[in-house]
Amino acid sequence: MPNPTSYFNRIFEGSDARGVIAAIASISVVGTGIGLSFPLLSLLMEQRGIAASIIGANTAVAGIAAMFIVPFVTPIARALGVVNTMLAAIVISLLCLSGFYLTENLPIWFVLRFIFSCAITSLFILSEFWINSASDEKNRGLILGLYGTVLSLGFAFGPGILSVVGTHGILPFAIGCSIIISAILPILIGRNNEPEMERTGKTPSVLPYVFMVPLATMAGFIFGAAEQIELALLPVFAIKSGYEEQTAALLLTIVGLGNVALQIPIGLWSDKVSDRRIVLLACALIGVIGAVLIPLTAQIGWVLAVVLFIYGGIISGMYTVGLAHLGSRLKGTDLAQANAAFVLCYGLGMTLGPQSAGIAMDLMGPSGFGITLFVFFAMYLVLYLFRMRKT
Repeated sequence: MPNPTSYFNRIFEGSDARGVIAAIASISVVGTGIGLSFPLLSLLMEQRGIAASIIGANTAVAGIAAMFIVPFVTPIARALGVVNTMLAAIVISLLCLSGFYLTENLPIWFVLRFIFSCAITSLFILSEFWINSASDEKNRGLILGLYGTVLSLGFAFGPGILSVVGTHGILPFAIGCSIIISAILPILIGRNNEPEMERTGKTPSVLPYVFMVPLATMAGFIFGAAEQIELALLPVFAIKSGYEEQTAALLLTIVGLGNVALQIPIGLWSDKVSDRRIVLLACALIGVIGAVLIPLTAQIGWVLAVVLFIYGGIISGMYTVGLAHLGSRLKGTDLAQANAAFVLCYGLGMTLGPQSAGIAMDLMGPSGFGITLFVFFAMYLVLYLFRMRKT
């Protein structure tokens, strides 16, 4: 009978298992809260008759906030420590989620979304830096695939909770706040294994790192756009295509389950190939194909579910494989800033993606959802071809 301990040792061989597990557990719990709160906010705005373009704009504020906070995360973490900065971000995100329940004032929601995203972005930058720093090169893709899988479980579980409890009243907000606050525990358990970061010296600018490994950072940009289009507007797309509200939320769960099923195989594949850019190309090609199939299959529920499952799982590989590609090239503060640059590009995608899709859906109806996804993934393929011609 296979020994579970041997599997554990093989996965984490050469890596700091305690640090990896602490970082993965914390950010994945936060992911559950995000998976619940993002569609919750979009559906509540839809119920109030707010246009898809405004819903997309509110989601896009999250991307603006991510870009704003990125240059400050590493300096703050150098001053306060990685763990202390992550704990502060959890408390801030908890207060913001509570604020969404306490007021329906739309301008305040924009402010809360901005602050909420600053906190969440800080958590992602530092946890991914922690995971990358604690991982050995020979199993980095596998570990980041494991991270993507567990995070995707959180993203899938969040909308699943929403499909059960609905969007009305305090209950969904109370559940979301409880989930987020529980992320404190694994951070405290792993405190003694937090990654080292130089406390003195000038922190280098983030921007040069955007262009240092462009196919990695742009993978973050494309995935940021696609993910936020899904989280904010897939439920709206589904409702406009004739589905009930709870079914619309369930479609996000199906996307998340695809992520769960496929992240580890994609991570293993990226460890085996000679160049991880091959995996990034494959993920982008599936993104283009899926963008065409989603509107074509919208009226056949089970076919749409299959498409979303495969599509969601494979395109998420752009994020985890992009991170692995960075981790194999850079170390220490350089890696922290490269992760920040990666998240900066992800934030830019978060900003442009839902806003573009919201406008497209206002102009073209539900088909604007798939058209916008197609354009973003096609952009990455053009960049890939350009880079391959230069190397």
